[in-house]
Amino acid sequence: MIHSISDGASPDDTAKIDGITEVRRQEALLKTGALQNAILTSANFSIIATDEKGIIQLFNVGAERMLGYLAAEVVNKINPSDIHDPEEVMARAEALSRELGTTITPGFEALAFKASRGIEDIYELTYICKDGSRFPAIVSITALRDDFGEIIGYLLIGTDNSVRKQVELELNKAKAVAEKANLAKSDFLSSMSHELRTPLSAILGFAQLIESGKPAPSVSQKRSVDQILQAGWYLLELINEILDLALIESGKMSLSLEPISLNEVMLECQEMIEPQAKKRGISVVFSRFATPCFVKADRTRMKQVFINLLSNAIKYNTANGAVAVEYMTSIPGRIRVCVRDSGEGLPADKLAQLFQPFNRLGQEANAEEGTGIGLVMTKRLIEMMGGVIGAESTVGQGSVFWIEIDLTAERHAIGGTVAPLTQLESPVHAHAKLRTLLYVEDNPANLMLVEDLIARRSDLRLLSARDGNHGIQIARESQPDLILMDINLPGISGIAALRILAEDPLTSHIPVVALSANAIPRDIEKGLEAGFFRYLTKPIKVDEFMKTLDIALDYAEAHSAAPATRKKSNG
Repeated sequence: MIHSISDGASPDDTAKIDGITEVRRQEALLKTGALQNAILTSANFSIIATDEKGIIQLFNVGAERMLGYLAAEVVNKINPSDIHDPEEVMARAEALSRELGTTITPGFEALAFKASRGIEDIYELTYICKDGSRFPAIVSITALRDDFGEIIGYLLIGTDNSVRKQVELELNKAKAVAEKANLAKSDFLSSMSHELRTPLSAILGFAQLIESGKPAPSVSQKRSVDQILQAGWYLLELINEILDLALIESGKMSLSLEPISLNEVMLECQEMIEPQAKKRGISVVFSRFATPCFVKADRTRMKQVFINLLSNAIKYNTANGAVAVEYMTSIPGRIRVCVRDSGEGLPADKLAQLFQPFNRLGQEANAEEGTGIGLVMTKRLIEMMGGVIGAESTVGQGSVFWIEIDLTAERHAIGGTVAPLTQLESPVHAHAKLRTLLYVEDNPANLMLVEDLIARRSDLRLLSARDGNHGIQIARESQPDLILMDINLPGISGIAALRILAEDPLTSHIPVVALSANAIPRDIEKGLEAGFFRYLTKPIKVDEFMKTLDIALDYAEAHSAAPATRKKSNG
Protein backbone atom coordinates (compact mmCIF):
# COMPACT_ATOMS: atom_id res chain seq x y z
CA MET A 1 0.00 0.00 0.00
CA ILE A 2 1.25 3.50 -0.88
CA HIS A 3 1.01 6.18 1.84
CA SER A 4 1.29 9.96 1.60
CA ILE A 5 3.71 11.94 3.74
CA SER A 6 0.81 12.96 5.94
CA ASP A 7 0.27 9.30 6.65
CA GLY A 8 3.80 9.03 7.93
CA ALA A 9 5.64 8.19 4.67
CA SER A 10 9.29 9.17 4.60
CA PRO A 11 10.80 11.65 2.07
CA ASP A 12 12.61 8.74 0.43
CA ASP A 13 9.32 6.98 -0.18
CA THR A 14 7.88 10.13 -1.70
CA ALA A 15 10.84 10.51 -4.05
CA LYS A 16 10.50 6.89 -5.09
CA ILE A 17 6.83 7.41 -5.93
CA ASP A 18 7.61 10.55 -7.93
CA GLY A 19 10.27 8.62 -9.83
CA ILE A 20 7.83 5.85 -10.78
CA THR A 21 5.29 8.45 -11.95
CA GLU A 22 7.86 10.17 -14.13
CA VAL A 23 8.93 6.86 -15.71
CA ARG A 24 5.34 6.06 -16.55
CA ARG A 25 4.85 9.56 -18.02
CA GLN A 26 7.92 9.14 -20.20
CA GLU A 27 6.72 5.72 -21.34
CA ALA A 28 3.35 7.21 -22.25
CA LEU A 29 5.04 10.01 -24.19
CA LEU A 30 7.24 7.54 -26.04
CA LYS A 31 4.21 5.40 -26.84
CA THR A 32 2.31 8.43 -28.08
CA GLY A 33 5.28 9.52 -30.12
CA ALA A 34 5.59 6.06 -31.60
CA LEU A 35 1.91 6.11 -32.55
CA GLN A 36 2.24 9.54 -34.10
CA ASN A 37 5.32 8.46 -36.01
CA ALA A 38 3.55 5.30 -37.23
CA ILE A 39 0.66 7.41 -38.48
CA LEU A 40 2.87 9.94 -40.22
CA THR A 41 5.05 7.29 -41.85
CA SER A 42 2.22 4.88 -42.77
CA ALA A 43 2.16 3.96 -46.45
CA ASN A 44 -1.49 2.80 -46.30
CA PHE A 45 -3.15 6.22 -46.26
CA SER A 46 -2.18 9.76 -47.14
CA ILE A 47 -2.00 12.51 -44.55
CA ILE A 48 -1.84 16.05 -45.81
CA ALA A 49 -1.87 19.05 -43.44
CA THR A 50 -2.22 22.62 -44.65
CA ASP A 51 -2.02 26.06 -43.08
CA GLU A 52 -5.12 28.21 -42.71
CA LYS A 53 -4.81 29.35 -46.34
CA GLY A 54 -4.73 25.78 -47.64
CA ILE A 55 -1.02 25.60 -48.53
CA ILE A 56 0.40 22.13 -47.86
CA GLN A 57 2.67 22.00 -44.78
CA LEU A 58 2.85 18.22 -44.19
CA PHE A 59 2.92 15.42 -46.75
CA ASN A 60 3.41 11.98 -45.23
CA VAL A 61 4.95 8.80 -46.66
CA GLY A 62 1.52 7.46 -47.65
CA ALA A 63 0.82 10.61 -49.65
CA GLU A 64 4.20 10.29 -51.37
CA ARG A 65 3.52 6.66 -52.26
CA MET A 66 -0.02 7.26 -53.50
CA LEU A 67 0.60 10.46 -55.46
CA GLY A 68 4.21 10.08 -56.58
CA TYR A 69 5.34 13.46 -55.26
CA LEU A 70 8.12 13.97 -52.71
CA ALA A 71 7.14 16.08 -49.75
CA ALA A 72 9.70 18.72 -50.80
CA GLU A 73 7.91 19.12 -54.13
CA VAL A 74 4.58 20.17 -52.59
CA VAL A 75 5.20 21.60 -49.09
CA ASN A 76 4.77 25.39 -49.09
CA LYS A 77 4.07 25.27 -52.86
CA ILE A 78 0.57 23.97 -53.69
CA ASN A 79 -2.77 23.27 -52.03
CA PRO A 80 -4.68 19.94 -52.14
CA SER A 81 -7.12 21.10 -54.82
CA ASP A 82 -4.18 21.20 -57.24
CA ILE A 83 -3.91 17.41 -57.05
CA HIS A 84 -7.66 16.79 -57.39
CA ASP A 85 -9.59 16.43 -60.64
CA PRO A 86 -10.46 20.09 -61.48
CA GLU A 87 -13.83 19.19 -63.03
CA GLU A 88 -14.86 17.34 -59.87
CA VAL A 89 -13.71 20.29 -57.71
CA MET A 90 -15.78 22.59 -59.92
CA ALA A 91 -18.82 20.30 -59.63
CA ARG A 92 -18.40 20.18 -55.84
CA ALA A 93 -18.28 23.98 -55.66
CA GLU A 94 -21.45 24.25 -57.77
CA ALA A 95 -23.26 21.64 -55.67
CA LEU A 96 -22.33 23.43 -52.42
CA SER A 97 -23.42 26.76 -53.90
CA ARG A 98 -26.84 25.33 -54.76
CA GLU A 99 -27.17 23.58 -51.40
CA LEU A 100 -26.21 26.60 -49.29
CA GLY A 101 -27.52 29.39 -51.49
CA THR A 102 -24.16 31.13 -51.69
CA THR A 103 -21.22 31.29 -54.07
CA ILE A 104 -18.40 28.84 -53.37
CA THR A 105 -15.15 29.45 -55.24
CA PRO A 106 -13.81 26.37 -57.02
CA GLY A 107 -10.52 25.27 -55.46
CA PHE A 108 -9.50 24.61 -51.89
CA GLU A 109 -12.47 26.58 -50.56
CA ALA A 110 -14.79 23.99 -52.09
CA LEU A 111 -12.86 21.20 -50.34
CA ALA A 112 -12.62 22.90 -46.95
CA PHE A 113 -15.92 24.81 -46.81
CA LYS A 114 -17.79 22.44 -44.48
CA ALA A 115 -14.73 21.70 -42.35
CA SER A 116 -14.19 25.44 -41.81
CA ARG A 117 -17.66 25.55 -40.24
CA GLY A 118 -16.89 22.80 -37.76
CA ILE A 119 -18.33 19.95 -39.83
CA GLU A 120 -16.10 16.98 -40.51
CA ASP A 121 -16.46 16.36 -44.22
CA ILE A 122 -15.94 13.10 -46.09
CA TYR A 123 -16.06 13.18 -49.86
CA GLU A 124 -15.12 11.13 -52.91
CA LEU A 125 -12.89 12.76 -55.51
CA THR A 126 -10.24 11.69 -57.96
CA TYR A 127 -6.58 12.25 -57.08
CA ILE A 128 -4.18 13.14 -59.93
CA CYS A 129 -0.68 11.72 -59.49
CA LYS A 130 2.60 13.34 -60.52
CA ASP A 131 2.79 11.09 -63.61
CA GLY A 132 -0.72 12.11 -64.67
CA SER A 133 -2.41 8.87 -63.63
CA ARG A 134 -5.59 9.02 -61.60
CA PHE A 135 -7.30 7.01 -58.89
CA PRO A 136 -10.52 7.43 -56.88
CA ALA A 137 -10.05 8.37 -53.23
CA ILE A 138 -12.13 8.87 -50.12
CA VAL A 139 -10.93 11.97 -48.27
CA SER A 140 -11.79 13.13 -44.76
CA ILE A 141 -11.06 16.80 -44.03
CA THR A 142 -11.07 18.42 -40.58
CA ALA A 143 -10.23 21.94 -39.48
CA LEU A 144 -7.28 22.29 -37.04
CA ARG A 145 -7.72 24.97 -34.37
CA ASP A 146 -5.53 26.59 -31.74
CA ASP A 147 -6.34 27.01 -28.05
CA PHE A 148 -8.47 30.06 -28.88
CA GLY A 149 -10.58 28.21 -31.46
CA GLU A 150 -9.01 29.94 -34.44
CA ILE A 151 -8.37 27.83 -37.55
CA ILE A 152 -4.65 27.27 -38.06
CA GLY A 153 -4.92 24.68 -40.80
CA TYR A 154 -6.67 21.64 -42.22
CA LEU A 155 -6.00 17.92 -42.00
CA LEU A 156 -6.85 15.70 -45.00
CA ILE A 157 -6.71 11.93 -44.60
CA GLY A 158 -7.16 9.99 -47.83
CA THR A 159 -7.50 6.33 -48.76
CA ASP A 160 -7.27 4.69 -52.16
CA ASN A 161 -10.79 3.77 -53.24
CA SER A 162 -9.79 1.89 -56.40
CA VAL A 163 -10.54 -1.58 -55.05
CA ARG A 164 -14.01 -0.65 -53.84
CA LYS A 165 -14.76 1.14 -57.10
CA GLN A 166 -13.58 -1.89 -59.04
CA VAL A 167 -15.78 -4.15 -56.92
CA GLU A 168 -18.72 -1.81 -57.48
CA LEU A 169 -18.02 -1.83 -61.19
CA GLU A 170 -17.90 -5.61 -61.27
CA LEU A 171 -21.09 -5.82 -59.20
CA ASN A 172 -22.85 -3.40 -61.54
CA LYS A 173 -21.68 -5.43 -64.52
CA ALA A 174 -22.85 -8.65 -62.87
CA LYS A 175 -26.17 -7.00 -62.04
CA ALA A 176 -26.59 -5.83 -65.62
CA VAL A 177 -25.78 -9.32 -66.90
CA ALA A 178 -28.24 -10.87 -64.42
CA GLU A 179 -30.96 -8.39 -65.38
CA LYS A 180 -30.33 -9.09 -69.05
CA ALA A 181 -30.50 -12.83 -68.37
CA ASN A 182 -33.73 -12.42 -66.39
CA LEU A 183 -35.22 -10.32 -69.16
CA ALA A 184 -34.18 -12.92 -71.72
CA LYS A 185 -35.69 -15.64 -69.53
CA SER A 186 -38.93 -13.69 -69.17
CA ASP A 187 -39.06 -13.12 -72.92
CA PHE A 188 -38.40 -16.81 -73.49
CA LEU A 189 -41.18 -17.80 -71.07
CA SER A 190 -43.57 -15.41 -72.76
CA SER A 191 -42.61 -16.72 -76.20
CA MET A 192 -42.84 -20.35 -75.10
CA SER A 193 -46.23 -19.75 -73.52
CA HIS A 194 -47.45 -18.16 -76.75
CA GLU A 195 -46.08 -20.90 -79.00
CA LEU A 196 -47.52 -23.72 -76.87
CA ARG A 197 -50.91 -22.10 -76.45
CA THR A 198 -51.40 -21.27 -80.13
CA PRO A 199 -51.89 -24.88 -81.34
CA LEU A 200 -53.77 -25.74 -78.13
CA SER A 201 -56.15 -22.89 -78.89
CA ALA A 202 -57.18 -24.57 -82.14
CA ILE A 203 -57.39 -28.05 -80.58
CA LEU A 204 -59.51 -27.02 -77.59
CA GLY A 205 -61.52 -24.39 -79.43
CA PHE A 206 -62.74 -26.63 -82.23
CA ALA A 207 -63.28 -29.54 -79.82
CA GLN A 208 -65.61 -27.31 -77.79
CA LEU A 209 -67.40 -26.33 -81.01
CA ILE A 210 -67.97 -29.97 -81.91
CA GLU A 211 -69.06 -30.81 -78.36
CA SER A 212 -71.70 -28.06 -78.30
CA GLY A 213 -72.63 -28.21 -81.99
CA LYS A 214 -75.96 -29.01 -83.59
CA PRO A 215 -76.75 -31.70 -84.34
CA ALA A 216 -75.12 -33.10 -81.22
CA PRO A 217 -72.21 -35.49 -81.80
CA SER A 218 -72.90 -39.20 -81.71
CA VAL A 219 -71.97 -41.29 -78.67
CA SER A 220 -68.66 -42.40 -80.19
CA GLN A 221 -67.90 -38.88 -81.40
CA LYS A 222 -68.72 -37.49 -77.95
CA ARG A 223 -66.36 -40.00 -76.37
CA SER A 224 -63.56 -38.95 -78.73
CA VAL A 225 -64.20 -35.23 -78.18
CA ASP A 226 -64.20 -35.76 -74.40
CA GLN A 227 -60.77 -37.39 -74.66
CA ILE A 228 -59.45 -34.49 -76.76
CA LEU A 229 -60.78 -31.94 -74.29
CA GLN A 230 -59.55 -33.83 -71.23
CA ALA A 231 -56.05 -34.22 -72.68
CA GLY A 232 -55.98 -30.65 -73.98
CA TRP A 233 -57.02 -29.00 -70.74
CA TYR A 234 -54.57 -31.21 -68.83
CA LEU A 235 -51.76 -30.19 -71.18
CA LEU A 236 -52.69 -26.55 -70.65
CA GLU A 237 -52.58 -27.10 -66.88
CA LEU A 238 -49.07 -28.57 -67.17
CA ILE A 239 -47.93 -25.63 -69.29
CA ASN A 240 -49.31 -23.17 -66.74
CA GLU A 241 -47.68 -24.98 -63.80
CA ILE A 242 -44.26 -25.11 -65.45
CA LEU A 243 -44.44 -21.46 -66.47
CA ASP A 244 -45.60 -20.40 -63.00
CA LEU A 245 -42.76 -22.30 -61.35
CA ALA A 246 -40.25 -20.75 -63.77
CA LEU A 247 -41.61 -17.28 -62.99
CA ILE A 248 -41.26 -17.85 -59.26
CA GLU A 249 -37.74 -19.23 -59.56
CA SER A 250 -36.69 -16.22 -61.67
CA GLY A 251 -38.25 -13.77 -59.21
CA LYS A 252 -40.71 -12.48 -61.80
CA MET A 253 -43.91 -13.67 -60.13
CA SER A 254 -45.79 -10.62 -58.83
CA LEU A 255 -48.52 -10.85 -56.19
CA SER A 256 -51.19 -8.35 -55.24
CA LEU A 257 -51.31 -8.59 -51.44
CA GLU A 258 -54.44 -7.15 -49.87
CA PRO A 259 -56.79 -8.01 -47.00
CA ILE A 260 -59.10 -10.79 -48.19
CA SER A 261 -61.88 -12.72 -46.50
CA LEU A 262 -60.74 -16.29 -45.89
CA ASN A 263 -64.40 -17.25 -45.37
CA GLU A 264 -65.28 -16.12 -48.90
CA VAL A 265 -62.21 -17.71 -50.45
CA MET A 266 -63.02 -21.09 -48.90
CA LEU A 267 -66.64 -20.88 -50.05
CA GLU A 268 -65.43 -20.29 -53.61
CA CYS A 269 -63.01 -23.20 -53.31
CA GLN A 270 -65.81 -25.42 -52.01
CA GLU A 271 -67.95 -24.63 -55.06
CA MET A 272 -65.03 -25.28 -57.40
CA ILE A 273 -63.94 -28.59 -55.83
CA GLU A 274 -67.33 -30.23 -55.18
CA PRO A 275 -67.86 -31.48 -58.78
CA GLN A 276 -64.47 -33.25 -58.72
CA ALA A 277 -65.24 -34.80 -55.33
CA LYS A 278 -68.73 -35.89 -56.38
CA LYS A 279 -67.38 -37.50 -59.53
CA ARG A 280 -65.03 -39.67 -57.43
CA GLY A 281 -67.47 -40.39 -54.62
CA ILE A 282 -65.45 -38.43 -52.05
CA SER A 283 -67.27 -36.55 -49.31
CA VAL A 284 -65.85 -33.10 -48.51
CA VAL A 285 -66.74 -31.32 -45.28
CA PHE A 286 -65.77 -27.69 -44.69
CA SER A 287 -65.82 -26.55 -41.07
CA ARG A 288 -67.44 -23.20 -40.50
CA PHE A 289 -65.47 -20.19 -39.29
CA ALA A 290 -66.40 -19.10 -35.79
CA THR A 291 -65.81 -15.46 -36.76
CA PRO A 292 -64.91 -13.65 -39.98
CA CYS A 293 -61.22 -14.13 -40.78
CA PHE A 294 -59.14 -11.80 -42.94
CA VAL A 295 -55.62 -12.45 -44.17
CA LYS A 296 -53.28 -10.34 -46.29
CA ALA A 297 -52.75 -12.33 -49.46
CA ASP A 298 -53.23 -12.49 -53.21
CA ARG A 299 -56.82 -13.67 -53.66
CA THR A 300 -56.22 -15.61 -56.89
CA ARG A 301 -53.05 -17.30 -55.64
CA MET A 302 -54.61 -18.14 -52.27
CA LYS A 303 -57.41 -19.94 -54.09
CA GLN A 304 -54.77 -21.72 -56.17
CA VAL A 305 -53.09 -22.94 -52.97
CA PHE A 306 -56.28 -24.38 -51.49
CA ILE A 307 -57.55 -25.85 -54.76
CA ASN A 308 -54.24 -27.67 -55.16
CA LEU A 309 -54.37 -29.12 -51.64
CA LEU A 310 -58.03 -30.09 -52.00
CA SER A 311 -57.49 -31.59 -55.45
CA ASN A 312 -54.62 -33.73 -54.15
CA ALA A 313 -56.70 -34.84 -51.16
CA ILE A 314 -59.41 -36.03 -53.56
CA LYS A 315 -57.12 -37.57 -56.20
CA TYR A 316 -55.03 -39.61 -53.76
CA ASN A 317 -57.87 -40.68 -51.49
CA THR A 318 -59.36 -44.13 -51.05
CA ALA A 319 -62.59 -45.18 -52.76
CA ASN A 320 -65.57 -43.44 -51.14
CA GLY A 321 -63.14 -41.64 -48.85
CA ALA A 322 -63.50 -38.34 -47.04
CA VAL A 323 -61.84 -34.93 -46.96
CA ALA A 324 -62.23 -32.50 -44.07
CA VAL A 325 -61.19 -28.85 -43.98
CA GLU A 326 -60.53 -27.56 -40.47
CA TYR A 327 -59.39 -24.27 -38.98
CA MET A 328 -57.30 -23.58 -35.88
CA THR A 329 -56.39 -20.24 -34.27
CA SER A 330 -54.41 -21.53 -31.31
CA ILE A 331 -51.45 -19.29 -32.22
CA PRO A 332 -52.33 -15.63 -31.52
CA GLY A 333 -52.55 -13.58 -34.68
CA ARG A 334 -52.33 -16.59 -37.03
CA ILE A 335 -54.72 -19.11 -38.52
CA ARG A 336 -53.98 -22.66 -39.60
CA VAL A 337 -56.10 -24.27 -42.32
CA CYS A 338 -55.84 -28.07 -42.44
CA VAL A 339 -56.90 -30.33 -45.32
CA ARG A 340 -57.33 -33.85 -43.95
CA ASP A 341 -57.84 -36.90 -46.16
CA SER A 342 -58.53 -40.60 -45.58
CA GLY A 343 -56.00 -41.80 -48.14
CA GLU A 344 -53.29 -44.42 -47.79
CA GLY A 345 -50.89 -42.04 -46.06
CA LEU A 346 -47.16 -41.60 -46.59
CA PRO A 347 -44.23 -43.26 -44.81
CA ALA A 348 -41.62 -41.01 -43.20
CA ASP A 349 -39.11 -41.31 -46.05
CA LYS A 350 -41.64 -40.14 -48.66
CA LEU A 351 -43.01 -37.45 -46.36
CA ALA A 352 -39.50 -36.01 -46.22
CA GLN A 353 -39.46 -35.75 -50.05
CA LEU A 354 -42.56 -33.60 -50.28
CA PHE A 355 -42.25 -30.22 -52.00
CA GLN A 356 -39.48 -31.42 -54.33
CA PRO A 357 -40.00 -30.43 -57.99
CA PHE A 358 -41.11 -33.27 -60.31
CA ASN A 359 -41.08 -35.81 -57.46
CA ARG A 360 -44.36 -37.72 -57.47
CA LEU A 361 -43.32 -39.97 -54.56
CA GLY A 362 -43.69 -43.17 -56.55
CA GLN A 363 -47.08 -42.25 -58.02
CA GLU A 364 -45.74 -42.39 -61.59
CA ALA A 365 -47.38 -45.80 -62.10
CA ASN A 366 -50.64 -44.53 -60.64
CA ALA A 367 -53.51 -43.78 -63.00
CA GLU A 368 -53.63 -40.23 -61.61
CA GLU A 369 -52.00 -37.65 -63.87
CA GLY A 370 -49.50 -35.18 -62.46
CA THR A 371 -46.01 -33.69 -62.65
CA GLY A 372 -45.05 -33.22 -59.03
CA ILE A 373 -45.07 -29.44 -59.52
CA GLY A 374 -48.30 -28.60 -57.70
CA LEU A 375 -47.03 -28.88 -54.13
CA VAL A 376 -43.83 -27.04 -55.00
CA MET A 377 -45.91 -24.20 -56.42
CA THR A 378 -48.15 -24.25 -53.36
CA LYS A 379 -45.16 -23.97 -51.03
CA ARG A 380 -43.55 -21.15 -53.01
CA LEU A 381 -46.81 -19.19 -53.24
CA ILE A 382 -47.75 -19.47 -49.58
CA GLU A 383 -44.24 -18.44 -48.53
CA MET A 384 -44.39 -15.43 -50.87
CA MET A 385 -47.57 -14.41 -49.00
CA GLY A 386 -45.82 -14.67 -45.62
CA GLY A 387 -47.19 -18.08 -44.67
CA VAL A 388 -45.81 -21.56 -44.10
CA ILE A 389 -46.92 -25.03 -45.18
CA GLY A 390 -46.45 -28.43 -43.63
CA ALA A 391 -47.73 -31.99 -43.70
CA GLU A 392 -48.29 -34.94 -41.38
CA SER A 393 -49.16 -38.47 -42.44
CA THR A 394 -49.86 -41.89 -41.03
CA VAL A 395 -49.71 -44.96 -43.26
CA GLY A 396 -53.15 -46.54 -43.54
CA GLN A 397 -54.92 -43.56 -41.99
CA GLY A 398 -54.34 -40.61 -44.28
CA SER A 399 -52.56 -37.28 -44.43
CA VAL A 400 -53.02 -33.72 -43.22
CA PHE A 401 -51.67 -30.81 -45.24
CA TRP A 402 -51.82 -27.42 -43.54
CA ILE A 403 -50.95 -23.83 -44.22
CA GLU A 404 -50.45 -21.11 -41.63
CA ILE A 405 -50.73 -17.39 -42.32
CA ASP A 406 -51.07 -14.16 -40.33
CA LEU A 407 -54.50 -12.73 -39.68
CA THR A 408 -55.12 -9.04 -40.30
CA ALA A 409 -57.58 -6.61 -38.80
CA GLU A 410 -57.94 -4.86 -42.17
CA ARG A 411 -60.91 -5.63 -44.36
CA HIS A 412 -61.22 -5.30 -48.09
CA ALA A 413 -64.44 -4.89 -50.00
CA ILE A 414 -64.57 -7.64 -52.60
CA GLY A 415 -65.28 -6.49 -56.11
CA GLY A 416 -64.86 -3.06 -57.64
CA THR A 417 -66.33 -0.84 -60.27
CA VAL A 418 -66.65 -3.77 -62.67
CA ALA A 419 -69.28 -6.27 -61.59
CA PRO A 420 -68.57 -10.01 -61.73
CA LEU A 421 -69.33 -11.85 -64.95
CA THR A 422 -72.35 -13.62 -63.49
CA GLN A 423 -73.98 -10.30 -62.59
CA LEU A 424 -73.43 -8.69 -65.97
CA GLU A 425 -74.19 -11.74 -68.05
CA SER A 426 -77.01 -11.18 -70.50
CA PRO A 427 -78.75 -13.97 -72.40
CA VAL A 428 -77.59 -14.72 -75.92
CA HIS A 429 -79.80 -13.06 -78.56
CA ALA A 430 -81.10 -10.61 -75.93
CA HIS A 431 -80.30 -7.65 -78.22
CA ALA A 432 -82.83 -6.93 -80.91
CA LYS A 433 -80.43 -5.07 -83.17
CA LEU A 434 -77.46 -6.48 -85.01
CA ARG A 435 -74.04 -5.79 -83.42
CA THR A 436 -70.74 -5.68 -85.27
CA LEU A 437 -67.50 -7.21 -84.04
CA LEU A 438 -64.08 -6.65 -85.56
CA TYR A 439 -61.50 -9.41 -84.95
CA VAL A 440 -57.85 -8.47 -85.65
CA GLU A 441 -56.00 -11.79 -85.95
CA ASP A 442 -53.30 -13.15 -88.26
CA ASN A 443 -53.62 -16.85 -87.39
CA PRO A 444 -56.12 -18.53 -89.78
CA ALA A 445 -57.12 -21.26 -87.30
CA ASN A 446 -57.89 -18.75 -84.55
CA LEU A 447 -59.85 -16.60 -86.97
CA MET A 448 -61.84 -19.61 -88.21
CA LEU A 449 -62.66 -20.61 -84.63
CA VAL A 450 -64.05 -17.18 -83.73
CA GLU A 451 -65.94 -17.03 -87.03
CA ASP A 452 -67.65 -20.34 -86.16
CA LEU A 453 -68.45 -19.10 -82.64
CA ILE A 454 -69.94 -15.81 -83.87
CA ALA A 455 -71.91 -17.69 -86.54
CA ARG A 456 -73.96 -19.19 -83.70
CA ARG A 457 -75.13 -15.72 -82.69
CA SER A 458 -77.81 -14.27 -84.92
CA ASP A 459 -77.38 -10.92 -83.18
CA LEU A 460 -73.72 -10.57 -84.20
CA ARG A 461 -71.79 -10.11 -87.41
CA LEU A 462 -68.02 -10.39 -87.73
CA LEU A 463 -65.47 -8.32 -89.61
CA SER A 464 -61.82 -9.36 -89.68
CA ALA A 465 -58.37 -7.93 -90.33
CA ARG A 466 -55.05 -9.77 -90.59
CA ASP A 467 -52.82 -7.01 -89.14
CA GLY A 468 -53.00 -4.00 -86.83
CA ASN A 469 -52.88 -1.27 -89.47
CA HIS A 470 -55.67 -2.86 -91.50
CA GLY A 471 -57.66 -3.33 -88.30
CA ILE A 472 -57.36 0.39 -87.45
CA GLN A 473 -58.53 1.30 -90.95
CA ILE A 474 -61.59 -0.98 -90.74
CA ALA A 475 -62.42 0.30 -87.24
CA ARG A 476 -62.42 3.89 -88.48
CA GLU A 477 -64.54 3.10 -91.51
CA SER A 478 -67.02 0.59 -90.05
CA GLN A 479 -67.33 1.80 -86.45
CA PRO A 480 -67.81 -1.70 -84.92
CA ASP A 481 -69.46 -2.08 -81.54
CA LEU A 482 -66.56 -4.17 -80.21
CA ILE A 483 -63.01 -5.03 -81.26
CA LEU A 484 -61.22 -8.30 -80.48
CA MET A 485 -57.47 -7.82 -80.73
CA ASP A 486 -54.60 -10.29 -80.90
CA ILE A 487 -51.31 -9.02 -79.40
CA ASN A 488 -48.63 -10.54 -81.65
CA LEU A 489 -49.54 -9.10 -85.03
CA PRO A 490 -47.50 -8.41 -88.16
CA GLY A 491 -46.55 -4.77 -88.59
CA ILE A 492 -47.63 -3.15 -85.33
CA SER A 493 -48.51 -5.02 -82.16
CA GLY A 494 -52.01 -5.22 -80.72
CA ILE A 495 -50.97 -2.89 -77.89
CA ALA A 496 -49.67 -0.29 -80.37
CA ALA A 497 -52.91 -0.59 -82.35
CA LEU A 498 -54.93 -0.14 -79.15
CA ARG A 499 -53.10 3.12 -78.38
CA ILE A 500 -53.83 4.49 -81.85
CA LEU A 501 -57.51 3.56 -81.54
CA ALA A 502 -57.73 5.14 -78.07
CA GLU A 503 -56.20 8.42 -79.30
CA ASP A 504 -58.51 8.71 -82.32
CA PRO A 505 -61.88 10.42 -81.55
CA LEU A 506 -63.49 8.19 -84.18
CA THR A 507 -62.60 4.97 -82.32
CA SER A 508 -61.77 5.94 -78.72
CA HIS A 509 -65.28 4.92 -77.55
CA ILE A 510 -65.03 1.33 -78.83
CA PRO A 511 -64.13 -1.26 -76.15
CA VAL A 512 -61.20 -3.44 -77.19
CA VAL A 513 -60.85 -6.95 -75.76
CA ALA A 514 -57.46 -8.67 -75.97
CA LEU A 515 -57.57 -12.26 -77.17
CA SER A 516 -54.02 -13.53 -76.95
CA ALA A 517 -51.80 -16.54 -76.35
CA ASN A 518 -49.49 -14.22 -74.34
CA ALA A 519 -50.77 -15.49 -71.03
CA ILE A 520 -48.09 -15.11 -68.35
CA PRO A 521 -49.06 -12.60 -65.60
CA ARG A 522 -46.58 -9.98 -66.85
CA ASP A 523 -48.24 -10.05 -70.28
CA ILE A 524 -51.74 -9.78 -68.84
CA GLU A 525 -50.78 -6.89 -66.52
CA LYS A 526 -49.10 -5.09 -69.40
CA GLY A 527 -52.21 -5.50 -71.54
CA LEU A 528 -54.64 -4.27 -68.89
CA GLU A 529 -52.38 -1.32 -68.09
CA ALA A 530 -52.36 -0.45 -71.80
CA GLY A 531 -56.16 -0.07 -71.65
CA PHE A 532 -57.79 -3.28 -72.89
CA PHE A 533 -61.37 -3.61 -71.66
CA ARG A 534 -60.73 -7.29 -70.84
CA TYR A 535 -57.83 -9.64 -71.47
CA LEU A 536 -58.80 -13.16 -72.57
CA THR A 537 -56.13 -15.80 -73.01
CA LYS A 538 -56.00 -18.61 -75.52
CA PRO A 539 -57.10 -21.37 -75.60
CA ILE A 540 -60.60 -19.90 -75.55
CA LYS A 541 -63.11 -21.14 -73.03
CA VAL A 542 -66.32 -20.76 -75.00
CA ASP A 543 -68.60 -19.86 -72.07
CA GLU A 544 -66.16 -17.24 -70.77
CA PHE A 545 -65.68 -15.86 -74.27
CA MET A 546 -69.42 -15.45 -74.89
CA LYS A 547 -70.00 -13.85 -71.48
CA THR A 548 -67.21 -11.36 -72.10
CA LEU A 549 -68.69 -10.42 -75.46
CA ASP A 550 -72.03 -9.66 -73.80
CA ILE A 551 -70.40 -7.59 -71.05
CA ALA A 552 -68.37 -5.57 -73.55
CA LEU A 553 -71.38 -5.03 -75.84
CA ASP A 554 -73.54 -3.88 -72.92
CA TYR A 555 -70.77 -1.49 -71.92
CA ALA A 556 -70.46 -0.21 -75.48
CA GLU A 557 -74.19 0.52 -75.65
CA ALA A 558 -74.19 2.28 -72.26
CA HIS A 559 -71.10 4.37 -73.02
CA SER A 560 -71.45 4.96 -76.74
CA ALA A 561 -69.65 8.12 -77.86
CA ALA A 562 -70.17 7.71 -81.56
CA PRO A 563 -73.51 9.33 -82.48
CA ALA A 564 -74.86 9.09 -86.00
CA THR A 565 -73.86 12.68 -86.67
CA ARG A 566 -70.21 11.83 -86.16
CA LYS A 567 -70.40 8.85 -88.50
CA LYS A 568 -72.16 10.96 -91.08
CA SER A 569 -69.64 13.81 -90.84
CA ASN A 570 -66.81 11.38 -91.40
CA GLY A 571 -68.55 9.31 -94.04
